[in-house]
Amino acid sequence: MLVIVRRLALAKRRANGLSGRMASIDTSVGRIGVAEAGGGDGTPLLFLHGVGSDKSVWHPQLAALGRTRRCLAMDYPGYGESGFVAGAGHDSYAAAALALLDALGIGRAHVCGLSLGGVVAIAMHAAAPERCASLILADTFAVHPDGQAIHDRSLAAAAELGMRGLAEARVDALLAPAALPSVRSEVVETMAGIDPAAYAQGAAAVWLADQRARVAAIAVPSLILVGSADRITPPALSEDLKDRLPQAALVEIAGAGHLANLEQPAIFNRVVETFLSGLD
Repeated sequence: MLVIVRRLALAKRRANGLSGRMASIDTSVGRIGVAEAGGGDGTPLLFLHGVGSDKSVWHPQLAALGRTRRCLAMDYPGYGESGFVAGAGHDSYAAAALALLDALGIGRAHVCGLSLGGVVAIAMHAAAPERCASLILADTFAVHPDGQAIHDRSLAAAAELGMRGLAEARVDALLAPAALPSVRSEVVETMAGIDPAAYAQGAAAVWLADQRARVAAIAVPSLILVGSADRITPPALSEDLKDRLPQAALVEIAGAGHLANLEQPAIFNRVVETFLSGLD
């Protein structure tokens, strides 16, 4: 069944014009999985995924936004096609992202992260603000008030149910009720394929993060996005981010849950493109 799913995913990427652009490359911190689309003179755009997915979650954005600029999506260490690194957390994920940019000869990029990806984007800026042309922080937070409880429940469920069982139990909380069945299936299949050890590290990296001081130091142009029906990182957490980043724009995407980029890709892409068009 997993082989069939992977073949279907490859067919989908080919249909989106992404075949031949999925790879993993050697970097200073090990092998990193990367998907790439587009080109041109605009500042490149790097996408960072959440704890329950991998680089493939960004296929709607690579297909659409890759028409106007070079777009990249990476796997964190232990996810997708990236090598596992024991003890990895959001700072080491950020280091891996910077190492990937180095390996690709990219000095500066716009950085778009969703959920854990937003946490990693903030960590990237803390480590190398000069490498971040802007930050796009989607369905994420500076600190989650229920982070410890979510972390503990997630790891307990993964241990009891396995990754597929966890995915099937969690998908309805991740997505808004109106999400397409195809999106629901994609979320389940992607989460089911994650290495449990990598997932445990990713869960700690996101839910136990407290980056309030780092957020206060962000000086690059920033966009905050959140699904109106996000129950995992609800709009109140994006409002909190906005309070800490008063220069940032905040856009709520109606009808989207936690995975706004998959549930409402046309709106997500349009908002991101409009934001970037004012910068490049």
